Amino acid sequence: MTNSELIRKIQSEYLKDRPEIRTGMEVEVSQIIKEWGKERTQKFKWVVICTAWKSPLEKTITVRRKVGPFGVEKIFAVHSPTISNIEILRTFKVRRKHIWFIRTAIGKEARLKEIRN
Repeated sequence: MTNSELIRKIQSEYLKDRPEIRTGMEVEVSQIIKEWGKERTQKFKWVVICTAWKSPLEKTITVRRKVGPFGVEKIFAVHSPTISNIEILRTFKVRRKHIWFIRTAIGKEARLKEIRN
């Protein structure tokens, strides 16, 4: 058994059943937040601008949302125990792995074309 096979075997028990997330999807991430000994679930509705991973357990998504005059980005580990649910709301047509151009795009150029299923 090679090292990579051994790592995959060990990591497989920690993988959660998540949908296949790609760049250009609008997702709603439910994150469990612990404060003052209490737990609550907070939902974030964002557009995925980047996906990255070396192994399936290390998969992360970078999401972006415009809040007032500011752009906010957040990185989530897909298989993290603090993430309770990821729901795909819409899919947009993108031809790139990373859509960093969305950071500087303003108005009409910031629109993405939705793919209807």
